[in-house]
Amino acid sequence: MHDNRLLVEARIARFLAERLTPAVWPVSVPLEVSFWEAPGEPVPFTDAASQRFEPFVVGSAWGQPWGTTWFRFAGTVPEEWSAGGSVEAVIDLGFSRIMPGFQAEGLVYAPDGRVIKALEPLNMWVPLDAAPGGAVEFYVEAASNPNVIDGFDYRPTPLGSLSTAGADPLYTFRRAEVAVFDREAWELGQDVWTLNGLMHELPVDLPRRHGILRALEKAINAVDPSDISGTAAAGRACLAGVLASPAYASAHRIHAVGHAHIDSAWLWPVRETVRKVARTFSNVLELMDRNPDFVFAASSAQQYAWLKSFYPDVFERVAEKVRSGQFVPTGGMWVESDTNMPGGEALARQFVAGKRFFLENFGVEPQEVWLPDSFGYSAALPQLVRAAGSQYFLTQKISWNETNLFPHSSFQWEGIDGTRVFTHFPPVDTYNSDLSGPDLARAQRNYREKGAANTSLVPFGWGDGGGGPTREMLAAAERTASLEGSPSVTLSSPTRFFSEAAAEYPDAPVWSGELYLEFHRGTYTSQARTKHGNRRCEHLLREAELWCSVAALRAGFDYPYDELETAWHTVLLQQFHDILPGSSIAWVHEEAERNYTAVEASLESLIEAALSALLGSGAAAVSLNAGPYRVGGVPALGGAVPPSLAVFEPVRKGSSWVLESDSLRLTVDENGLFTSLVSLAGGAALGGGREVIPAGMRANVLQLFRDTPNQWDAWDIDEHYKFNVTELTDAVTVEAVGAVLRVERVFGKSRLVQRISLSADGTAVDMAIEADWHEQQKLLKLAFPVDVLTDRAASEIQFGHIQRPTAVNTSWDAARFETVAHRWVHVGEPGFGVSLANDSTYGYDISRVESPSGVPHTLVRASLLRGPLFPDPQADQGSHCFRFSLRPASGVAEAVAEGYRVNLPVRAVAGVGTTSVEPVVTVSNPAVVVEAVKLAEDRSGDVIVRLYEAFGGRASAVLSTGFGYSSVEVTDLLERPLSVEFIDDDDGVALSLRPFQLVTLRFRVRSR
Repeated sequence: MHDNRLLVEARIARFLAERLTPAVWPVSVPLEVSFWEAPGEPVPFTDAASQRFEPFVVGSAWGQPWGTTWFRFAGTVPEEWSAGGSVEAVIDLGFSRIMPGFQAEGLVYAPDGRVIKALEPLNMWVPLDAAPGGAVEFYVEAASNPNVIDGFDYRPTPLGSLSTAGADPLYTFRRAEVAVFDREAWELGQDVWTLNGLMHELPVDLPRRHGILRALEKAINAVDPSDISGTAAAGRACLAGVLASPAYASAHRIHAVGHAHIDSAWLWPVRETVRKVARTFSNVLELMDRNPDFVFAASSAQQYAWLKSFYPDVFERVAEKVRSGQFVPTGGMWVESDTNMPGGEALARQFVAGKRFFLENFGVEPQEVWLPDSFGYSAALPQLVRAAGSQYFLTQKISWNETNLFPHSSFQWEGIDGTRVFTHFPPVDTYNSDLSGPDLARAQRNYREKGAANTSLVPFGWGDGGGGPTREMLAAAERTASLEGSPSVTLSSPTRFFSEAAAEYPDAPVWSGELYLEFHRGTYTSQARTKHGNRRCEHLLREAELWCSVAALRAGFDYPYDELETAWHTVLLQQFHDILPGSSIAWVHEEAERNYTAVEASLESLIEAALSALLGSGAAAVSLNAGPYRVGGVPALGGAVPPSLAVFEPVRKGSSWVLESDSLRLTVDENGLFTSLVSLAGGAALGGGREVIPAGMRANVLQLFRDTPNQWDAWDIDEHYKFNVTELTDAVTVEAVGAVLRVERVFGKSRLVQRISLSADGTAVDMAIEADWHEQQKLLKLAFPVDVLTDRAASEIQFGHIQRPTAVNTSWDAARFETVAHRWVHVGEPGFGVSLANDSTYGYDISRVESPSGVPHTLVRASLLRGPLFPDPQADQGSHCFRFSLRPASGVAEAVAEGYRVNLPVRAVAGVGTTSVEPVVTVSNPAVVVEAVKLAEDRSGDVIVRLYEAFGGRASAVLSTGFGYSSVEVTDLLERPLSVEFIDDDDGVALSLRPFQLVTLRFRVRSR
């Protein structure tokens, strides 16, 4: 008992690793192994089991990248083994113990095809229902997934695409045995592991730490290394006293929620996620059967839907556990989506689709939004959470901030419309906890509400296909339920945690606005084709639902519920927080781009069919406007005779070109750069004659930056990018082609063509960019210095906009050097402003700067393209298209309209029988914007109209319909009635909205 403390600690650690852990399976015999390698994609069990299996030798290599090998195991439990001990198979596919979920995995089947559980690096055992002398047989579907991330060294790898991954085997099969499971030795191991972890988190001079140390020393002295099975009980007796010492009354209270964060795609394709879900959920089910107090929460309705389609038997077992309360659907969204870039209606549909699935399949409705890993959180979310019928929000990701420590663990989060939602950031700072001493201590240490509240949540379980919670984690929870020196741990559920935490903290502090992640800023730009596909499909879905609804109401068209739902589910899946942000392997983005193309084709077909039914056939032509604002004589949400478009042809003046309308005059130099943009309309009082471009400066400048982040290539833009810039000012050609000024540039290995024109009404400069991009580790931005002095810039987000500072006064301002916007950004002084609208760009930086002459102005830059090398070494290479609109004399109202114009171009249709389409809905106030018109989810034929206040002020409006209805009511996002009073009379529906308020109306349609 007089050993040096550090020596004793080292002795304990070695005893645990080298003596106790191997003693869990003290006796074993080998299994006979045979195999069949599946060609191509995975196959069902019935197909695999009928194949010819060849002998396989343990110790052999197996598994080409992304391959599937089926192993069959057979053997006999030795007669001499005691009938009282449990028997398990132990299978090591060649696991490294580092990072479960990023390497080989296996799913175990009984001979009759029943799924038993999964095999993972830290979960290698299989329960066997076999007595001494009994036969053993089972199959394992083994996935040889490559470890793409390989220690987070961010090196380019060919493993992310099936076409470049190669065929050499990745793994060496290490172990296949039937073994006796020594429960007492295992229990001793859990005692030692728990106490050892706690001990190292306690202060060195604390008596409790020394008491644990001496108890552990006594325990290992009591255990005979040559007979651990026979002496484990003696060792446990030495530890009983320190394990029985209860937690302090003031100990931090932890709700431990079983969880397995499974990225719906990332360093593996979607098809592999389907199998990861089956493997993880089967592990959880096996654990639940043995531990009735164990509760597991899993989000993402999409993952349950995959299970239902591909593993119906496992799905039914999950449904049974949902009914018993052990398996808890959480989150209420279709996937754990990105929240920065999905449009407003798409983010709403994440909740509609997710909650509908959970209600229809399980009869449950999650009350919490569960997004631990998304890359920042839109200020529109609180309103959407409440509108979806939920109360709480959880994330952990903001703890990754590079600069500023977020000040709260639990708080009220306030959105742009004033809605608040109780929010929790688990201070454990991980969503993959193993309930170890370090994790529990970190949760207590990091908890920010000390003295005001004392409760936090810890999600525990290996994620991403690592197998979820383990029996070892449940043992840790049992031992730390009340343990001196440790937080007290209760096995819990998200709903129980939130109800207790909110009740404990009724006056929680308020955080207003977005939850900006000071990290992963490159996700607004990486994989531009994926982002373009998302934006295009979002707006095509709007069009398809609108015209199909109108055709159903007026022409008896059969509304395509199933086709639209399928399209939505694809788009919602691909808004997952590693797909839309551009942070997945090549395989994922190649598939996403194919899916977007298919969705576009499907939606165009639906639109064509709806318009054919609505318009009939003939010799007429009509232009249709699916946007919420009149465009060029075409009414919003309706149609009219195609208007005569104005033509503003470029005029050569010296070495420059001039494009001019009644509203503006643009001067472009011989290199295609803007040297002057004068707002002409409205006279001096309304900005007429106002020069937009600061004196001596040029706009429409492409800037090429070095882009070499310190880590997380596809995710990050580091602030040091700005120190290395090349302005691409030289043009190969600048020429007039009709009403368009065509500019061609060549740089590095890339080529870019820009087409500059004026909008049909002459109020904006339209720019179309085609890029053949072959740069890597570069960032391409498009820069517009504007002669506007403002301390803030407006950026569109879902159902509104947010104001961000343009100056750097605080560390929070400094960290926000790259931001996200949807269809437009706007900067303005009182009486004059400038907007920049886009059709697929999300990343921006907007700042106050000085011109070379010392005159302050605002620099607006859009991030177009990157070329990160990890995880996809060919990211962004190839062809891209972008559209922009630069509009002077613009307020927020004009910016909103421009955003819709650029993203919802008027659709010209010829060969039809009518020249007009009455708007299906009209709104008297332009501040109240119709975002969606569709038929109800319950297929009743009722019409759903979703609208919002867009300008940031209070707005009254009257909504009139182009169809008859018997009644109308305000609903939540799931189209369930709310108790909201309003006036509905012959003039229409009278609405009064607060700033950015979202409203969903349900019209009961008169029988047709």
